[in-house]
Amino acid sequence: MPHEVAHLDRMAFAERPYREGVAPRLAASLTEALALESSRATVWRYPPGARGRRHREGAQEEVFAVLEGSVTLAIGDPAELVRVDAVGFARVAAGTEVQVRNESDADALLVVWGAPPVTGQAEILDDIP
Repeated sequence: MPHEVAHLDRMAFAERPYREGVAPRLAASLTEALALESSRATVWRYPPGARGRRHREGAQEEVFAVLEGSVTLAIGDPAELVRVDAVGFARVAAGTEVQVRNESDADALLVVWGAPPVTGQAEILDDIP
């Protein structure tokens, strides 16, 4: 099929816990919903205080699109904290350290889009304060 359409209210979100005592993030696969072939993408809900895993993508450039709320990206080493409010966007080059954090008092909704659609080349890194 030459096109696909997905609706947020029909997508299945799964819990993606990061660490004990912190509300889990929720994730829904846009890769599956849209049958993506040349990229991969996930819709994320981050409750207040939630963090993603700090990582470095070996081959994938990532785009962060904040649709609701705001997130803070810890980018690079040493980390530069970059706040992205809705409706804002950030690009992180392959090989760059990044961690998504919701340091606000409200939920955040964002899409993380990566290309090329490779998996298994991300390096999980130690968290930073």
